[in-house]
Amino acid sequence: MFWYQQLPGNGLKLIVSSTSWGHNSYEDGYSEAKFEVNRGSSNDALMTIKNVTPQDEATYFCAASDH
Repeated sequence: MFWYQQLPGNGLKLIVSSTSWGHNSYEDGYSEAKFEVNRGSSNDALMTIKNVTPQDEATYFCAASDH
């Protein structure tokens, strides 16, 4: 699973990728302290944005891959 952030007027930026076995890999500038990802199973995931501020206003996308 992949989670992306799109700030107003900007393109997509990858936040984190999450494997089916629960390993999360965060891109520079993003961390688990702010963007927590929990895998319910190999088919679903939930990203929680902690301590939301006005700077977090964006559209967030999730994408899945079989690989």
